[in-house]
Amino acid sequence: MNIFVGNLPKEITEEEFRQAFAAFGEVKSVAIIKDKQTREPRGFGFIDMPNDEEAKKAIDNWNGNKLKGKTLTVNPARPQSERRPSGDRRFGGNRDFRRPRNSNPSEDK
Repeated sequence: MNIFVGNLPKEITEEEFRQAFAAFGEVKSVAIIKDKQTREPRGFGFIDMPNDEEAKKAIDNWNGNKLKGKTLTVNPARPQSERRPSGDRRFGGNRDFRRPRNSNPSEDK
């Protein structure tokens, strides 16, 4: 089961993240999501645990509990197809709102 973990402490390492969940079972993979430009952690990540029962125990244990002083939000990750569509931009950049280019610049006056 792939698990979403939100509100991660920025200073946590992947190994510390892995160990926190490994207490409940096998951890297949760990990913702390980082900003593409600054390479700083964005405050969330994913844990993949192959055994669903162990994953559910980890979710029940960590959701709402603190790790390094931060209260975690932990739940099963949604499949990528259920997340926000790629064209849905929160901070502008939507091309539908741009003024169409005029082929004759003199008409812009």
